[in-house]
Amino acid sequence: MDIAYPPMLKKLFKDMGKMPRYHVSLYIIIPFIIMGFAVLAAVVSSSLVGFTAGKHPAARSELVFWATAVIGLLAFVAGVVLIRLILKPVEQFVERARKLAPLSSSSADQVQKRSGDQIQQFTHVFDQVTNVLSRMESKHYFPQIIGDSIPMRGLMSLIMKVSPTDSTALILGESGTGKELVATSIFEQGLRSNKPFIKLNCAAIPEELLESELFGHEKGAFTGATSFKPGKFDMANHGTLFLDEIGDMPYNLQSKILRVIQEREFYRVGGSKTIKVDVRFIASTNKNLELMVKEGDFREDLFYRLNVFTLHLPPLRERKEDIPALVDHFIGKASKNVEITSMALQMLMAYTWPGNVRELQNVIERAAVICEDGYIEPIHLPSFITGAFENGNQGMPAIPANAPLDDRLAEIEKNMIIDALQKTGGVQVRATELLGINQRSLWHRIKKHNIDVKSIKNNRF
Repeated sequence: MDIAYPPMLKKLFKDMGKMPRYHVSLYIIIPFIIMGFAVLAAVVSSSLVGFTAGKHPAARSELVFWATAVIGLLAFVAGVVLIRLILKPVEQFVERARKLAPLSSSSADQVQKRSGDQIQQFTHVFDQVTNVLSRMESKHYFPQIIGDSIPMRGLMSLIMKVSPTDSTALILGESGTGKELVATSIFEQGLRSNKPFIKLNCAAIPEELLESELFGHEKGAFTGATSFKPGKFDMANHGTLFLDEIGDMPYNLQSKILRVIQEREFYRVGGSKTIKVDVRFIASTNKNLELMVKEGDFREDLFYRLNVFTLHLPPLRERKEDIPALVDHFIGKASKNVEITSMALQMLMAYTWPGNVRELQNVIERAAVICEDGYIEPIHLPSFITGAFENGNQGMPAIPANAPLDDRLAEIEKNMIIDALQKTGGVQVRATELLGINQRSLWHRIKKHNIDVKSIKNNRF
């Protein structure tokens, strides 16, 4: 609800907004607060004495005054000592933390350090330390998962929570986002990491053979079944079964999978004996299972059984800040020593990557093979990447193919700044952290490229 303030109050608020801000040290604020309480206690005590004893003699007034002053001074000194004992270790930790490379290189930290607000400085450093520790933990437990972006750190946090349980995990994401890699990470950090880990791609096996692959078959169960064959559930007993692309599982088999999840038992093809099994389930799909349920292509009860703990893998276009790290990772796996030029990397950053990380891996592998001088340049990238870069990307202004290099680089810089501002809702301090520049530099670049930050804030892309 909007409140209609009187014109006088509006002018007062406006003037207050223009007033300079002052920062007072905690060493002064807290002792004065404690001293204030002590003075208040002395005044209240004096008033109570006066109320009970009648009028105050002159000697008593003087005694009360000095007693109040002494109490206030002692409280102030006690406050200084107390805050010194509390803040000294904190300040030492903050100073040591600032000397660490991941923190000392932070431009945002330099901005905070120049301000006089100690609480703001401490909060920022603690946030940075938490951020660094989170990254170190992620790299330690998930060395194969490349990405320090906010979406990926959130994903790895969820993996850490679900891994040490036996809960069924459902991994959702587009093709090429790394669903199998996440499933493997859940297994490796789980309670059954020393037990079998069996994978089955439901889309890669013909429908008539899938049931036999899952449950196994007895000898003579069908034509060609000349011997007993164990299924994936037999192999995964006491371990983990990963059903990849479960959205492609035939409808008639879904009820049998549901029975195994619920009852922990199944029948082999051609068999009549109930087989007990102890398996943890992990499933993945690139399809919209909720929509499939509504259209009658996927069992609703199976969906709810699978949807115990869901992990959504972000597409690469939503975490472009991870592209440089991914490129370095894939270049490191190349058969020869190569590097990538900044222009080629910017083209990769500008592309939308419909095939996600798998597509990026294939592009880097191909470029590493065909480059001859040890550098991956734009000429070594596929035409659909360079063409998209030259013709504009995601509605951004087109860059003419014959434009000078400076104009191209300026357009790339502008697009990167707009992308960072869109991701942070127009908050420039957060945008500087994504871009790795300081606030003053960002402000000058916004002015140079005539970027409408207010419009970005209002639109909240």
